[in-house]
Amino acid sequence: MEVISFDISGKIAHFRKYYANNTALSFNIPPRTTIMGMLAAICGLPKDSYYELFSSRNIDIGIALHTRTKKTIHRLNLLSIKGLNDFRGSKGHVQTPFEIVTGEDLKDSTITYRIFLRPLEIPEEEYKRLKELLQTKGNNFALTLGGASFNASLSKYQEYEATERKTLPCFEYLDSAINSDDVENIELETDKGGRVSIVEEELMPADFVANYNRELQKMNRMLFSVSASQLKVRLKESAMVIELIKGEKKKLIQFMK
Repeated sequence: MEVISFDISGKIAHFRKYYANNTALSFNIPPRTTIMGMLAAICGLPKDSYYELFSSRNIDIGIALHTRTKKTIHRLNLLSIKGLNDFRGSKGHVQTPFEIVTGEDLKDSTITYRIFLRPLEIPEEEYKRLKELLQTKGNNFALTLGGASFNASLSKYQEYEATERKTLPCFEYLDSAINSDDVENIELETDKGGRVSIVEEELMPADFVANYNRELQKMNRMLFSVSASQLKVRLKESAMVIELIKGEKKKLIQFMK
């Protein structure tokens, strides 16, 4: 079984939470639907035309956060638009809260996400083209971390030999976000500086009904570290993990199910 991965990095991210209204809150990691959009940008696919191609049936997607992050809320000074004649500012401005995700040191750090992909029923020619574009960093459209102005770049394309197995009846260290429903127990560890790992759980969009139809078909409930650390967890007996092997190094991950 083959699994590939690549890193996507940038200074600032914003992945709007679907339930936010006048305050634009952000997920710490991109939902599966956002990663689908990133893959579509790399391949140069038209808007809304790729929902079936990159659906859970066709390709598995996993994610790991490799930067310790923080969130801050800023206020955007937007035009107050209540009619067609208001675009010149006749109704003044409105202050809108907007949450962004950054590294701990905005000046010196970047946010890096590692994306894992496993082909399922995706057409072979489409998967081969995606791999070539990732290897050459030849994305057709600009990549961003959510917002249009939050530019991002590709790096560190890798291929792994992978095996899928049942979890062991003990604590294991996982190197990606994991499915909350699979977790039986979790232990929070401290880093070398004595800081406790921070773990979050989010319910995020996963799949749309069909191309050009943005009605949600599926959601993922994911557990992940925002401290750029592994997750020490004991999973349920029924849970499956993916063991990645590259040289002498091994990693355990899960895909977003």
